[in-house]
Amino acid sequence: MNIKVRPATADDAADVCRVIRKSILECCYEDHRGDVKVIQGWLSNKTHEVLRRFILAPDAFSVIASVDKATVGFGLASGTGEVALCYVAPSVRFTGVGKALLAAIEDHAVRSGVEALRLKSTRTAKAFYLRNGFVPEGSPVFAFGIEGLPMRKGLSARG
Repeated sequence: MNIKVRPATADDAADVCRVIRKSILECCYEDHRGDVKVIQGWLSNKTHEVLRRFILAPDAFSVIASVDKATVGFGLASGTGEVALCYVAPSVRFTGVGKALLAAIEDHAVRSGVEALRLKSTRTAKAFYLRNGFVPEGSPVFAFGIEGLPMRKGLSARG
């Protein structure tokens, strides 16, 4: 599989929206348990317009992953190292797409002088983040009716 990762543009918002929504609906059952109210809350800000604003935010770094020119993943982090979104299409789960997104975010963060990446992991993604060097940091938090586990990964400058 030839995974290509590049910075996201506003024109990617519709494809990004489809990937995120499908990932939440199909991959994150452990988190939402099929609860319609929880799913609606989680998806409430996953619209083309909101994602376009996220991509264009001046302090954001966002990337998309594609395979055969089809968008299959999206990652978004702030300039301070907060990873806000990292989703892959169900069809490419466990193929290295998520790892490629994280690597691009990490490389950008290191070049920007960020000392650590932080995020709030879902139950579904916890093992993925642990495999990629993140460690739990603090008590769980709740948003959109789901539990988020704060995690951190220290970064070192690369020469």
